[in-house]
Amino acid sequence: MGMNTDRHFIERMHWDQVARRISEGAVAILPIGAAAKQHGLHLPLNTDRIQAEWLAGRIAEKIDALIWPTLTYGHYPAFVEYAGSSSLSIATFEALVREIAGQILSGGCRKLLVLNTGISTLAPVDRALARLDGARIRHLWIHEGPRYPRVARQVAEQSHGSHADEMETSLMLAMAPQLVDMTRAEASPVLEQETPGPLTPLDPNSPNYSRSGSYGDPTQATLAKGEALLAAMLDDLHEQAATFIAQGEQQPVAMQSVPR
Repeated sequence: MGMNTDRHFIERMHWDQVARRISEGAVAILPIGAAAKQHGLHLPLNTDRIQAEWLAGRIAEKIDALIWPTLTYGHYPAFVEYAGSSSLSIATFEALVREIAGQILSGGCRKLLVLNTGISTLAPVDRALARLDGARIRHLWIHEGPRYPRVARQVAEQSHGSHADEMETSLMLAMAPQLVDMTRAEASPVLEQETPGPLTPLDPNSPNYSRSGSYGDPTQATLAKGEALLAAMLDDLHEQAATFIAQGEQQPVAMQSVPR
């Protein structure tokens, strides 16, 4: 899609360039996406990070925002039995989000979008941001509607799922197909609870057993589903971002003609 990401990701910029963009009124984006969280046998551990940065790049391109480095560690307790998966305590994660978001605002950015790819991170992020200036921060969850849930219902063939499943794998086929190994995609058993507790690869008798780490059926994923889901997700995110940025903005005053 030909993005000039060097204009958006601050880690690729010099500090004086960042200062100039902030003084010009640039909005900030803070992505949250795990880089050490299992995603089945067919997706890499940094799947959430890839999604967070891909989506942040598209939003930033639309609104000319600055993107802070992704928070790649978070509160992900459901996956710690799988090798490589890390999870911070709620208290540590909340403090991390609050301090970084607070520094972004105190550094002069007029508004901040916190772009969250997780589920177990939603409540901790809400609590962390509640202690900051609510008029200047918006917590964006990538699966918020109205469009994305509607399209997900239309395309879904799996009976259950929410992790490394048909939906997430389809999205990754649209974003980063080179990282998806569909030959290793494996459905989880139909688990006893609608929302399982911590998944386990070790105990076949557990109601939360998933040998692969998926929760759902990634074998049903396709590029076409991913493109439809991604278009809906981007429309939702762009609309929410634009609405938030417009809130409280001064409308330009019409210039009066000066008699000469």
